[in-house]
Amino acid sequence: MADDTGKKTTGKKSPKNAKRKGGLGLFFRQVIEQLRKVVYPTKKQLVTYSIVVLIFVLFMMAYIGGLDWVFREGIQRAFGAE
Repeated sequence: MADDTGKKTTGKKSPKNAKRKGGLGLFFRQVIEQLRKVVYPTKKQLVTYSIVVLIFVLFMMAYIGGLDWVFREGIQRAFGAE
């Protein structure tokens, strides 16, 4: 028998209710294996990234605050509120 790619297949299919191997233990082993692959930043990189994030957040706060002020002033002038 051949599949769509032209390769020979055995015709065997795994049963739908086949028992899962490993379970929870396998899951935790895989999680630990993936955590070992993580590359943590150096102290210098961490400080640099933190400063960049803080500057960006301050910029966005100022930008959104400025837009809020402009729209508030515009609506107050449009409707004559004091």
